[in-house]
Amino acid sequence: MTTYPVPVTDRRDRARSDAPVRRRPPLARLFLGEREDARWLRPAFWALLALTAVLYLWDLSVSGYANSFYAAAVQAGTKSWTAFFFGSLDSSNFITVDKPPASLWVMVLSARLFGFSSTSLLLPQALMAVGTVALVWGTVRRTLARLGSTTAGVGALLAGLVVAATPAAALMFRFDNPDALLVFLMTAGAYATVRALPRGSWRWLALAGVALGFAFLTKMLQGLLVLPAFGLVYLVAARTSWPRRIVGLLIAAVSLVVAAGWWVLAVALWPADARPYIGGSTNDTVLDLVFGYNGLGRIFGGSGNGGGGGATGGTAGSSFGGATGLDRLFSSEMGLEISWLLPAALIALVLGLVVVGRRRLADPARAGLVLWGGWLLVTGLVFSYMSGTIHPYYTVALTPAIAGLVGTGGALLWHARHRTTGRLGLAAMTGATAAWSWCLLNENPDWLPWLRWLVLAGGLLSAALIVIGSVPQLRRLVAVGVLVGTLCGLTGTTAYAVVTTTVGHSGSIPSVGPSGTSGGMGGMPGGTNGPGGSAAGTGDDSSDSSDSGTQGGPGGTPQSGADGGQPPAMPGGTTGDGTTGDGTNASGSGTSLPSDSSDGGSRTGGGMGGGASTSSALEELLRSTDTTWSAAVGGSQSAAQLELDTDTAVMAIGGWSSDPTPTLAEFQADVAAGRIGYYIASGTGGGTGGGMGGGSSTASAIAEWVAANYDATTVGGQTVYDLGAGG
Repeated sequence: MTTYPVPVTDRRDRARSDAPVRRRPPLARLFLGEREDARWLRPAFWALLALTAVLYLWDLSVSGYANSFYAAAVQAGTKSWTAFFFGSLDSSNFITVDKPPASLWVMVLSARLFGFSSTSLLLPQALMAVGTVALVWGTVRRTLARLGSTTAGVGALLAGLVVAATPAAALMFRFDNPDALLVFLMTAGAYATVRALPRGSWRWLALAGVALGFAFLTKMLQGLLVLPAFGLVYLVAARTSWPRRIVGLLIAAVSLVVAAGWWVLAVALWPADARPYIGGSTNDTVLDLVFGYNGLGRIFGGSGNGGGGGATGGTAGSSFGGATGLDRLFSSEMGLEISWLLPAALIALVLGLVVVGRRRLADPARAGLVLWGGWLLVTGLVFSYMSGTIHPYYTVALTPAIAGLVGTGGALLWHARHRTTGRLGLAAMTGATAAWSWCLLNENPDWLPWLRWLVLAGGLLSAALIVIGSVPQLRRLVAVGVLVGTLCGLTGTTAYAVVTTTVGHSGSIPSVGPSGTSGGMGGMPGGTNGPGGSAAGTGDDSSDSSDSGTQGGPGGTPQSGADGGQPPAMPGGTTGDGTTGDGTNASGSGTSLPSDSSDGGSRTGGGMGGGASTSSALEELLRSTDTTWSAAVGGSQSAAQLELDTDTAVMAIGGWSSDPTPTLAEFQADVAAGRIGYYIASGTGGGTGGGMGGGSSTASAIAEWVAANYDATTVGGQTVYDLGAGG
């Protein structure tokens, strides 16, 4: 039951009693709701959660280890608590991943509890989808409480369903990138903010600050993009005095800083020689990572942050989000991942504010619109115009905002259906969704070709029925039109989300939709060679022509020295296109594409990270070592794949983004101390097999020194140097 007083019933003819309503016991209330709720509302909520769980948990291991970069870090965390704390790529703690470790903590705990596997790795991600749906439902329901329990419940159910039916969510809540935890924590912050409004509770607002603090520890500054919306909502809508609002915001700010800063402080105080190098930084500090590679560099471009398609001259292909501008979110792969209900959400925001009109500033429904609208506008504009690294799957962060606006705005317009604004708003939401869904489905005309016409015809017919319902004698047509329009509007996005869950995804830039799709977004900006950049299901890691050679990894940075030609060789001797470094077929080098349940049958969405496995001969060689690192190799992605295949620690020279570690002197000292078993050449000239690491001058110097002082042998088609043989 909400804490807002005097609930308003939907039934105008129902007599209200002044006698207090006896509440159900807590357990019964959890499953059945309040006594004044419609009997079907709470069971419908639990059915929604169950449906989401089935959709997101079914055949969860189809993607294997998904992004091997993060999977290797999880594997390392199961072996070393130090690796767990810092988010190390390897269990011997040479270097961390290029993000803070919060998302890894959750996956590591799951892997320690159930054993390291594809399922235990991705299980927390899928459960976060269920949690996000529940939090969106709870947030929307509370902001709509004054419209009556039935209207509020239906609006909340619609919002939760939109979350589950968004393709970007279906992709990232079944993948091991940090975005799943990021979205869950931001949604938890939104829920806590709304809970703080009725009494101006500083405790709930402090919890919102804690949630955003851990969102910072998940994906740094992206987790704070919702902060302006949360602060504005509390400032204008909290039911307390202005001084207490200011104090509450200060408490929330302190909570955020403490929740985000304790780990940053711990890393700063920890002796540098007793911890791993902070991957992605230029000076081995977290602050450099915050404001450089993972912060302002993402927005404005710069070193290690190409690919935005803006002023930096980065690639404007689908894997990097397309050219900057207001239409970016509707273009190429971004459009397929997030924009299905974006027109409806924008209409709901504008007309919803019109409907609430002159209500008092602290009106809960207005607060909900400001909350979700501020989230959508700030994050959406940053994504639209950032010139640094951006990938389409980042847009999953917009999912709760779009869902919240559709549920909140739709409920407000329905409640105002007796007014022209309400009816026209519902018709506009229905018609715009149908038309835009037709456009998106039309980009894959060979996949369920009848579906786009069904959605278009049903949606436009529903909009017409709503408009015709303006005639007093035909008012019942409004309800029919809204019901049919809602079903048709959700059909396109739901179908695309469901089919996304049936396809395996690997690599660092996964994409949505059915396997084998082709044909870009037509004339839309950013359209290239298919929605995901390359045809899905081909097993080819290379991308379309506009992205060739510039694919990034988890951080999105392009491979150093890549010029659009042959991809560098992978650890097992294969390149990204399935050939060995000398151009021969992989099958002749002793390596092969994965065929087991860990990686087999999965498609890559661009970039390295899921293409080739290590030869059995090389696996046996590395497993036989007893050194701190079984081998050293250029680049984090090569090291990650070797770690997963051999279950050993591998030194990633240069990390992911040409990190200045190790220096030649440090590498020589480790070799002299017998801490590295082998050096594996990942390509000609010691190039990298993933990430930028091997392309740095330091990595080149190491490769030259090894080649000059040690004899090369071939193991499974791969050039290997035995560093213990004397140089």
